[in-house]
Amino acid sequence: MASTKLMETKDGRRFFQICVSRGYGKAPYKTRWYWPDGWSKRTAEREAAKQAAAFELACKNGEVLNRAQEREKTAQEAAEAAKLKTVAQYANGVFMPTKEATFSENARSSYRMFLDKHILPTLGDFLLTDVSPAMITKLLVDFQKAGYAHATAVKLYNILNGVFEMAFLDDSIVMNPMLKVKRPAPRKDERIQEEESKAFTVAELSRVLSCAEQEPLKWRVYINLAADSGCRRGELCALQWADIDWDSGTVTIRRNLQYTATTGVYETTPKNGKTRVVDIGPETLALLKQLREGQAHSCISKWVFTQDGTAEPLHPQSPTRYFKKFGEKYGIEDFHPHKLRHTSASIGITNGADVVSVSERLGHSDTAVTLRMYSHANAESIRRAGQTVRDALKTQVG
Repeated sequence: MASTKLMETKDGRRFFQICVSRGYGKAPYKTRWYWPDGWSKRTAEREAAKQAAAFELACKNGEVLNRAQEREKTAQEAAEAAKLKTVAQYANGVFMPTKEATFSENARSSYRMFLDKHILPTLGDFLLTDVSPAMITKLLVDFQKAGYAHATAVKLYNILNGVFEMAFLDDSIVMNPMLKVKRPAPRKDERIQEEESKAFTVAELSRVLSCAEQEPLKWRVYINLAADSGCRRGELCALQWADIDWDSGTVTIRRNLQYTATTGVYETTPKNGKTRVVDIGPETLALLKQLREGQAHSCISKWVFTQDGTAEPLHPQSPTRYFKKFGEKYGIEDFHPHKLRHTSASIGITNGADVVSVSERLGHSDTAVTLRMYSHANAESIRRAGQTVRDALKTQVG
């Protein structure tokens, strides 16, 4: 007899857990049936009972696999897929399915685009064993000649490396051709942005905030909050009023709004998968209160930043478009949301904040990421520490 139990996901979605016993000492067969929005309790329970009966019948007919059987089936499918020979067959049958198990939708869409647009049209029909280092090098050189930025060329290189490294490790090829392919270097005419230029100085940030005072309240709040908290673009778009603790002056980052052409706007977890609490200053908190009061007069929404005239959350690409227009209007070069995130971290480190705390505040997976991204800030801190010692010696001598 199948049993049902009403449960709820972390984000509040209700579902019935359906279980069918496999006998004493064995894990039961399980499935879920989600309660559709707008359905009454009676209707949902009746439909859940139907789903449970159908699932129980499928189990009795051997149509449902237990976990061990599922693992065996997956292993068999992977073994079959590993026998595929062309680059396209391997990329589509082994590489992408393996990566998609851990990828976010945004990463999956990016990898899919690089494969379909740049890699498979050139290498897809070749056998894995026939792809030479020279063929891959030519692909990368042609890509750069087409005018793509250095960072984009490096991304292409990394994906190619991932494909052929996986093929080498599972014995689909006896030699990884990428071992003889150099990582793309910048074109002579391409200016690589120094880490220092990815962040504003204190004076530059002050000017940005001053200019923001002339903008609509929603964008003024967004800019101030981005600079104050160092949060990602999608994390701010996903911020809800319930995430703000007015008494302690903190915001809790629980979710992230992303967009891809195939999926549209979707909600996911923060980049490292962890919820974090970020403190904000009283000026930013006061601006948020103004925004909430103003929003209440036009529409009621759970989202802090909404599309104009609606209760829908701000599209995650809207800040980038707005920041570009803002930069052009006020003569601020290379102004984009991520630059405020860099700025928040850089100013914190150069003014004495420890890297571990900055890393936690930014939501980095580990401090190594922070150290790599803000090494210029650490260098500045080191110089300041040296100057502090020299100043102390001068005072003592004096």
